[in-house]
Amino acid sequence: MFGIGKSRAAVGLDIGSSAAKAVELKASGRGFRVSAYASEPVSPDSIVDGAIIDGTGVAESIRRAIERLRTRTKDVAASLSGNAVIVKKINLPQMTDSELAESIRWEAEQYIPFDVQDVNLDYQILDPGGADGKASMDVLLVAAKKDKIGDYTGVIAQAGLVPVVMDIDAFAMQNAFEANYDVDASAVHVLMNVGASAVNINIVSGGSSLFTRDISIGGNAFTEAVQREFNLPFEQAEQTKCGLGFPGVRQEELTPVLRAVTENVLLEIQKTFDFFRATATSDRLDRIMLCGGGSRVDGFAAALSERFSLPVEPLDPFRRIAFDSAKLGVSAAEVAPTAVVAVGLALRREGDR
Repeated sequence: MFGIGKSRAAVGLDIGSSAAKAVELKASGRGFRVSAYASEPVSPDSIVDGAIIDGTGVAESIRRAIERLRTRTKDVAASLSGNAVIVKKINLPQMTDSELAESIRWEAEQYIPFDVQDVNLDYQILDPGGADGKASMDVLLVAAKKDKIGDYTGVIAQAGLVPVVMDIDAFAMQNAFEANYDVDASAVHVLMNVGASAVNINIVSGGSSLFTRDISIGGNAFTEAVQREFNLPFEQAEQTKCGLGFPGVRQEELTPVLRAVTENVLLEIQKTFDFFRATATSDRLDRIMLCGGGSRVDGFAAALSERFSLPVEPLDPFRRIAFDSAKLGVSAAEVAPTAVVAVGLALRREGDR
């Protein structure tokens, strides 16, 4: 959404609270192939609730990831999420593009809880109006706090790279979805990225985002619960929560621990769906497309499907984008859940809408 530099291909860089993931795409026939992929861990508590606490440590993780890519490209597209980002669909009187560009900051003041001078704004016209006598237009408004953008562009620059696009996690996820799936224009899909510290939700239909929300709970909540219950180190708790097993931890003991955290996450998702249904013209939801490291928690996808009576399908970023596991040295199936945002970012160009 927020273009910073020139329009050119860039490495997709997903700076998460648990890892920095980098993807480089190359044109291949009518589509794309992954020419390079890398992931480097980010030290715990380096990023908390989307805020960068240890900039030097995060920059080093980014530098290592880019070094492993062995790319000559220094340009990167990155993204933000969390409470410093506001995404809102607003309804305005019909106006020309130039009139909208001139008035958007004044209009934004009515909808965002920050001083408009402290944010970067972007927008996209969803419905220009005029059809069926509609005298108003629907606009998707995006605002991100300048200091948070500065924190992220700062660590990118510290890693020796050039930030050319700053997107939103939810929209990067949508990019990856639309590049890999044929979607019925009338269908309503819930795109859900269960990250380490947050769940990004983007409800989309017909190529447009209908509703977005970031929930401040994620995969780390499961890990921490397993750590407390079984007195395990972080890495072993990470493996155990995904059903990989650990000596001394019985499945019948693990299941209720994971189920309790799952219930908390599902409650927040329920609130999101309820709010969407209360504000949307339709309460229709057809399918949940699930990704993120937290989506691999044992039993989570099944519980999600059961609670909301919806089919749940993994969002595969390599369904149409070629991924040569042998050449890249890692299995596509292994990295697919956590690569979605990075792939969506790698598809971006400055000036896109």
